Amino acid sequence: MALPKLTTPTYELEIPSTDEKIKFRPFLVKEEKILMMAMESKSNADITQAVKDIVQECTFNKVKIDNMPMFDVEYIFLQIRSKSVGEVSKLKLLCPDDGKTYADVELDLNEVKVQVGDDHTNKIELGNDMGMIMKYPTIDSFSETGIRDINPGNMLEVISSCILQIYEKKGEKVYDTKDQTQKEVIDFIEQLNTSQFKKVQDFFTTMPKLKHEITVKNPKTKKESKITLTGLNDFFE
Repeated sequence: MALPKLTTPTYELEIPSTDEKIKFRPFLVKEEKILMMAMESKSNADITQAVKDIVQECTFNKVKIDNMPMFDVEYIFLQIRSKSVGEVSKLKLLCPDDGKTYADVELDLNEVKVQVGDDHTNKIELGNDMGMIMKYPTIDSFSETGIRDINPGNMLEVISSCILQIYEKKGEKVYDTKDQTQKEVIDFIEQLNTSQFKKVQDFFTTMPKLKHEITVKNPKTKKESKITLTGLNDFFE
C-alpha cells in the first residue's frame, strides 16, 4: 500500500519590483538538504545555485529568476525561509560601541522590506549629452563572489552587466550593450572620470535592497546602538 502524501500549505507575496502577486510554498526537507550542503561547501557558486533552485521550485516555476533583480530574489527567498524554518531569525551581532562584544538578537523576518534610497534613478547623466540607462544586478551577477554588494573583485564585471544602454546626443544615438562584448563595455567604464564614476556608484548605493534597522544592546556596557542590516546574508547567522 502506498504511503499517504502530505499537504504543503501555500502562501502569497508581492514581488517588490513589479507588485505582481505570486504563490509560494515552504521548502521541503530535500530542498533544505541541498541548501545545507551548498553552505557547507562554502562555494559561492553552489550557494547561489541552491538559492535559485529553491526559489524556482517553491514558486512552482512561475518566476523567471535569471532575469529577476537580485533584491526580488532575496525577498522571495526570505519569505520562503520564514514560512519554512520560522519567522524569527536569531542573530549574533557585533556591538558598535566597543567593536568586540556580540549580542544575541531576535529579528522578525516579516518586518524586513525592500527599501530604495532617496533620489534613486536608473538614468545616469555623464555630461556632454551622454549618459547610461541602468538595470539592476541579477543573482548571477554575484555567482562567483557570493550574495553580497559590489566589491573590488567583481566591481567592473557587475557594473558592465548592469548597463542596459549607452546614449549620446541626448538619446539620438543609442548603443545597446547586448550588442557589445563585455570587454568593450568595461573599456567604456574605465574611461569615466571620478565624478562620472561616483554617479555610477550612487546608482548601486541607492538601488532597492533588503534593509532593516535594528537596536542592539551591549550585554557588557548596556549601551544601545542601531545597526542597519542589508542584503540576504545579514539576516541569518
